Amino acid sequence: MRLAPLLMAVSLAVFSAPHVSRAQGQSAKAAGTNTSTTEITEANTAAIRAFYRAGLERNGIVGSTLVLVDGGRVVLNEMYGEQRLAPPQPVDENTTYHWASVTKTLTGIAIMQLRDRGLLSLDDPLVKYIPELSVVHDPYGPVSAITIREAMSHSNGFRDATWPWHVGPWEPYEPTQWSQIVAMLPYTSIDFPPGSRYRYSNLAVVFLGEIIERLSGDNFEVYMLKNVLGPLSMTHSYYDRSPATLLPYRSHSWDRKDGKLTEDEFDFDTGITRSNGGLNAPLPDMVRYLNFLIGDPQRQAEYDRILKRSSLEEMWRPILPVTPDDDFPSRSGAKDEVAASFFVHTDHGVRLIGHPGWQNGFRSQMNFDPVARRGYLAVYNTDAEDAAQNTRHFNIEVRDYLIDHFFTLPPGQGLH
Repeated sequence: MRLAPLLMAVSLAVFSAPHVSRAQGQSAKAAGTNTSTTEITEANTAAIRAFYRAGLERNGIVGSTLVLVDGGRVVLNEMYGEQRLAPPQPVDENTTYHWASVTKTLTGIAIMQLRDRGLLSLDDPLVKYIPELSVVHDPYGPVSAITIREAMSHSNGFRDATWPWHVGPWEPYEPTQWSQIVAMLPYTSIDFPPGSRYRYSNLAVVFLGEIIERLSGDNFEVYMLKNVLGPLSMTHSYYDRSPATLLPYRSHSWDRKDGKLTEDEFDFDTGITRSNGGLNAPLPDMVRYLNFLIGDPQRQAEYDRILKRSSLEEMWRPILPVTPDDDFPSRSGAKDEVAASFFVHTDHGVRLIGHPGWQNGFRSQMNFDPVARRGYLAVYNTDAEDAAQNTRHFNIEVRDYLIDHFFTLPPGQGLH
């Protein structure tokens, strides 16, 4: 991994703020401005809380947090279970989860920042900034036709996995150096005509991270700290391994398969794939990010300094349909589409923008309706994979339940 001394300097500056304590209460509530006209009471949230906790218990999930935001105000901050089993440590508002592919939305925002500064166009070919890609085999035409926009919308033809050749547990979790990616490019082929359809590609988002580094002159983590995490006051968020001061708050993670619970590697390194899945953050920081996405007229000038609202909304325009499958299931009548670094899910008249994540035992979900200014964050430290206990399926159940019992309510009426 390429790390500059500047990364440590920026990290020290960003992490200098005192960490939130449990005695301060549910600190995520301070992350936004309340524009709702109705106070949300415990009675309002009881049904959602009961549904959520029953599902966690039924699916054998060790620890999880669900946060609902309405008009910039946290109306539910439900913490469940343990972030560590030996010795036991309960999940609280300080718990730092791994957000996996939700990271891609932040990477997309960084690309849009560079676009708005005149450093690139979304229709520029990837090879313009990464000439090493010229050796990729493209049976459908010149590889120079594959664009940044197609990398952001998973319509580029590159494979899903960054490194698909794992043979044993002794290997690094992911490739740790750009040179390892370059070495495999002559053995990489484009699998369908770029721009013709959707297929998820982690590899293509690694290329976006490389573009960010080359155009900004900063390491990826440094750029993100200076231009996204820092300006959003996400002071306890970071990529890859934990700073020593924040390690006690990092959640462990588990897989549950064939009825057996197995702990995954703790404090693991996502290596060169940091731009597609390296983010670690506690819920108060993620609420700050969610409120930025939802928007707030009273803070729009501040938010526009990070990325203009019009550029965010451009990212949410659907580009291609997503065919429902095990990773993106939908109810009858619902529709899924891919946009630029986000997905769009439409169901029962509700249009949700968001992104899921899963890696190393963690599952995560961010969804929001920017029109109603409502959204939620759900994250789990256990990936149950059996038919009877399945985190992925439960995460979709949570989405559909919230569409029916949270997002479809008229503005200002709160929960029922």
